[in-house]
Amino acid sequence: MTDSSYIDTSKPHPARMYDWFLGGKDNYPVDEEMGRQLVAMDGRVLTTARANRAFMQRATRWLASQGVRQFLDIGTGIPTEPNLHQIAQGIAPESRIVYCDNDPIVLAHAEALLRSTPQGVTEYIQADFREPERILDEASKVLDLERPVALCLVALLHFIADEDGAYDLVDRLMRALPAGSHLMLSHGTSDFTPETAKQAGELYKARGMTLALRTQAEVERFFEGYELVMPGVSVLDRWKPELGEWTPESEEGPTPGYGAVARKP
Repeated sequence: MTDSSYIDTSKPHPARMYDWFLGGKDNYPVDEEMGRQLVAMDGRVLTTARANRAFMQRATRWLASQGVRQFLDIGTGIPTEPNLHQIAQGIAPESRIVYCDNDPIVLAHAEALLRSTPQGVTEYIQADFREPERILDEASKVLDLERPVALCLVALLHFIADEDGAYDLVDRLMRALPAGSHLMLSHGTSDFTPETAKQAGELYKARGMTLALRTQAEVERFFEGYELVMPGVSVLDRWKPELGEWTPESEEGPTPGYGAVARKP
């Protein structure tokens, strides 16, 4: 078994924890244990995961409706239907999608991500977000990087600290994409529950992981130089809500996450 295919079940992994938050079965006891600890800190963790998934679906529909036909989704996570390619190809069957993740368990489920329409293409890359040039090189085998691409970073950047180059990594990816490309991004925030966010960060650190929750202003910084699509950087469930869509019902306050889409001029 290669290092890239080894699944370490001795410690939690964000992709598997996210699967547990969504009610999935592709996780291990260690993921559920930490997930329950986080839910005990803030009951909105579960609804935030759902709100994040719903944001991805709305944003993908919006991008496809605007004529975007190429998507690069980094930090894909374990497949949960409808997946991004199903939404995009449901609107435009010729859409081309490249998924990328660094978790071997996502690779194990990649078959579900590769069920493309005959007219379109889907591909999966196992790579780390911290290797933008490698990701772009692999993606260019499927995507035409001289035509607009939607770079999708959904619930990814709050696992990348400032000192690990979060802003620079996004910039390096977007610089390689042509005018007319888009950045779709969602991000956890500490704005509404700073003390709980601090406790969660300490728990992640104790488990050998990074949690870098950011303020609205810090999330907006990822979009500097781009044209934000209205309503701008918004609480997840307030970004272009759709009639009849599930919305979180919580008496504990706003969903602690932001989402936005911007266009590269």
